[in-house]
Amino acid sequence: MNEGATNITSKTDWARIDAMTDDDIDTSDIPPLGEDFFAKATLRMPRSTVSVVAVPVDAETLGWFQAQGEGAERHMTAALKIYAEAQKQAATLHSAS
Repeated sequence: MNEGATNITSKTDWARIDAMTDDDIDTSDIPPLGEDFFAKATLRMPRSTVSVVAVPVDAETLGWFQAQGEGAERHMTAALKIYAEAQKQAATLHSAS
């Protein structure tokens, strides 16, 4: 990531976004989920969890997760899982080429 990228101020009108209701959001480009989707869908639950792991996290990152509200640890776990899955896919693609 470019070091200067974290210093860019967002031009998003967050007050307008926060004021939006579900009805204000245009979802017309999202295809409907039909019976075929749900017939193939599977519920994936974590196999097991480790209750305590000490991972150093910089104060800015921890602060951001905590500022999102309750469940900071759960969200950090989800972010790590997404990252790990992406790395597995990248390794699979790399080894296949």
